[in-house]
Amino acid sequence: MTDQFTGPIAAEIHQRLTAALSPTRLVVRDDSEKHRGHGGYNPNGGESHFTVEVESTAFAGQSRLARQRAVNAALADLLKERVHALAIVAKAPGE
Repeated sequence: MTDQFTGPIAAEIHQRLTAALSPTRLVVRDDSEKHRGHGGYNPNGGESHFTVEVESTAFAGQSRLARQRAVNAALADLLKERVHALAIVAKAPGE
């Protein structure tokens, strides 16, 4: 499993997705600096815009929408309260 996170929100995203989806590959990338000056940007530490790349056997046979819903469900309160934007790449192994 790959991980790429630095701050506490990124670490929380990593922990929750690991617990919910048992990924074979997981990358959590903080893209906040790319959004400096845009809506939702947090000038006090970033961690407002993320990309997650998740590969999990849990996604086998699921539609793209179902996969995104599974990721969103695992992160629901973070998405409401702390994370402004989340880009999701969700795949089953071998895709």
